[in-house]
Amino acid sequence: MNRQIKAHQRGHEIDMVHGPLLGKLLLFAIPLMISSIMQLLFNAADIVVVGRFAGDESLAAVGSTSSLINLLTNLFIGLSVGANVVVAHYFGSEEKDKISKTIHTSIVISVICGVVMTIFGASMAGILLRLMSSPEDVIGLATIYLRIYFLGMPATMLYNFGSAILRAAGDTRRPLYYLFFAGVVNVLLNLVFVIGFSMDVAGVAIATVVSQYISAGLVVRCMMKEEGALHLSLRELCVSRTILWKIVRIGLPAGLQGTVFALSNVVIQSAINSFGKIIVAGNAAASNIEGFVYMAMNALHQTSLSFIGQNYGAGEKKRILRVLLLCQAIVVVVGVVLGNAAVIFGRPLLHIYSDNLEVVEAGLVRLKYICRFYALCGIMDVMVGALRGIGYSVMPMIVSLLGACGLRLLWIATVFQIYHTTDMLYLSYIVTWSITALVHMLCFAYLYRKKVYI
Repeated sequence: MNRQIKAHQRGHEIDMVHGPLLGKLLLFAIPLMISSIMQLLFNAADIVVVGRFAGDESLAAVGSTSSLINLLTNLFIGLSVGANVVVAHYFGSEEKDKISKTIHTSIVISVICGVVMTIFGASMAGILLRLMSSPEDVIGLATIYLRIYFLGMPATMLYNFGSAILRAAGDTRRPLYYLFFAGVVNVLLNLVFVIGFSMDVAGVAIATVVSQYISAGLVVRCMMKEEGALHLSLRELCVSRTILWKIVRIGLPAGLQGTVFALSNVVIQSAINSFGKIIVAGNAAASNIEGFVYMAMNALHQTSLSFIGQNYGAGEKKRILRVLLLCQAIVVVVGVVLGNAAVIFGRPLLHIYSDNLEVVEAGLVRLKYICRFYALCGIMDVMVGALRGIGYSVMPMIVSLLGACGLRLLWIATVFQIYHTTDMLYLSYIVTWSITALVHMLCFAYLYRKKVYI
């Protein structure tokens, strides 16, 4: 069994528990960064095509749905984090049978979660958009987009769980290849449906759904062709109660944290909606640009999660702190360089999304506040990945709920009500990132000294 797992690590996987770290961290993180950025490029194609060929109302309609989509999907996507950590622990301890049980349990869970999300999201789209105070001139288009988009939820969940399992074994390259292929299809279908057939937001949504099923199918096919620890057999699909509990114990708090984060963003989106469609469109375009910075940094969250998870499972606990410090150093460089680049080139980048000068200026306001200080968010996320990697998921959830989310909502209810400007709204991100990152550091220092290092 030991030799079999290590044999796979000479292929697509990375040996995370032996040898120098920096090169392996970069080998793991860079494909993940490219994959995340590529995914956003394809999503940006949706926004660009809609903004250019369907108008500002359609741009605002698609852009205003992102926070709601995150709110509804983060709970279940959080469970994939649990699958990642459990597989990483078993890879580290070289328990092949438990790896297999975790894989098959995870795939079943992903499909169930996806079906639930399709039913709920498609049926509740209009009601939820009204609760968010979406502008009346975009709510109809936004509802159409959401109802079609949620038809792809089973594929979205399947891809997220499958790629999380591959990442736990150190494989970030194949999910990148599959995402690239599906993304190219998405862009081509965007052009055909929106420009060729004038299908507006419905065409963008259909193209997205098709690409989601393609990427999910490629991940499943990959795992079915694997031999040894990562092999997926449809005949063996079942739910192990023991494995399910371990996934839920780590993944549910992660999902709840993501959901509450998204809820705070929904509240912020509702506040942004109160400024009208120009601000909504500018915010949507700026959010799409800053997403590239965030996803590049989030690759280090995933890196710390997987590397620390495997080293914890292998009992190589002295490497845990080295992984964390290296991940933090890398994420700060990525956040500072890309964040400031987004601000410096903000105006021409925003012009890609819209020719409306008011929309561009509204987007610049968000970029100047968020992207200049985005490294703080990266530091916070890497700390969360480290805590989950050693098996602690409830603590970062509580800290994030009280810190980033609770303080952000309090800010909106107090400071924003006094100074009713977008500047004050965006400032809430900087304040809450700083406080939450500091508390996460204190929590990890305590657990490392008391629970891990000994």
